[in-house]
Amino acid sequence: MTDLPTLSPGLIAITGGEGSGKTHLLRRLAEAPGAVWLDLALPHQNEQTPLQVWEALQKHSPQWDAALHQHLVAALLLGPHQSKKLYMLSTGSRRKVALAGLLACGALLTCLDQPYAALDAASIRVVNSFLQDGAEHSTRSWVVADYEAHPQLPWRQVIVLDGQH
Repeated sequence: MTDLPTLSPGLIAITGGEGSGKTHLLRRLAEAPGAVWLDLALPHQNEQTPLQVWEALQKHSPQWDAALHQHLVAALLLGPHQSKKLYMLSTGSRRKVALAGLLACGALLTCLDQPYAALDAASIRVVNSFLQDGAEHSTRSWVVADYEAHPQLPWRQVIVLDGQH
């Protein structure tokens, strides 16, 4: 894939099988001004705490929504883990740390790579509630890459990758 797709504001799904180029496309989209992508596994950050991860993300996010961030920390049950090193957290909790920061960053384009992986049902409901609220946004875009578009969300645009890029 040489050309980037034109994205509409609101909620956008990028779907495709393993190796279809979803993550590659997200990384390319995140190179645009005002875009944010973060590997939800937070690799190479084992010695950091969630507070340090969020502080670093906030420094690069002029539209950071502190109230939303605190709501997400509470809703995703991250309060007791804020000062723990990431290596002490489960895969799902690490991903929730990254999601809480990404969803609160206020970027014009936020790229989420398989946001449901390793999440419990309650956390998936929190993420879906946020995405539902942003689905009709007039200026911001949330691009969610996964194997399929979550059936309970009102996607404004669905981009299907076939692996031939």
